[in-house]
Amino acid sequence: MERSCVNCLKNLMVFLNFLCWLCGAFVVAFGIFQGIHSKFASLITTFWPIYPANTLVVTGTLVTCVCYLGVLGAMKENRCLLISFFVLLFILMLVELAMACVFLVYSRELDTFFGKDLNKSLEIYRQSGTRENEIIKDDFDAVQHLFRCCGVHGEADWMGKVPISCCVQDPCTSPIHTNWKEGCLIKLKNWFEGNYRSTGAGVVTLFIIQFACLCFNIPLFCHFSRNGLGYL
Repeated sequence: MERSCVNCLKNLMVFLNFLCWLCGAFVVAFGIFQGIHSKFASLITTFWPIYPANTLVVTGTLVTCVCYLGVLGAMKENRCLLISFFVLLFILMLVELAMACVFLVYSRELDTFFGKDLNKSLEIYRQSGTRENEIIKDDFDAVQHLFRCCGVHGEADWMGKVPISCCVQDPCTSPIHTNWKEGCLIKLKNWFEGNYRSTGAGVVTLFIIQFACLCFNIPLFCHFSRNGLGYL
């Protein structure tokens, strides 16, 4: 293989891995931002393990670490780093495919999970005293205020104990006021589905870049191995 072709291949590997590293860093930052600004953690307990923010942070962190090996291995022409990068990236891609399957399965059960968890959270809120379960109360109030909804299916879910966060007016100061009629289940489910579409698009983009990195990694490693370059 001509040295110019090797340099071109090496530079392309460095560029793709650096691009993948940047994507991973962005995914981590976006996941952290989403986790900080989302007020639904205490309400959706069943769905928490594959919560979009958690998925973004974990996936992005793994991608940045693995792609760093690829950049370093290509720049140093180190066979040990390149083969480690290949194995780890291949495993990571298998994990991403498994995650995609999990998302597909769970997406069909969104109504069940959301309905069960929101009803449970609403019941805890409704039966709690002034100083009890403040995290659940704050999160439920934030959801109702943000999505302009009331209860799980509607105002009737509160059985007469409607919180001020259901009020249409802002600020709500009148003793007799109007509450939002639509329940939070549909709106929160739509919000999650939108986040899953964004997460899925990001994972697909990363997967394509990672596949390209694997394709360029193989001939580069073989060339270094045949010519005794790098360290094994």
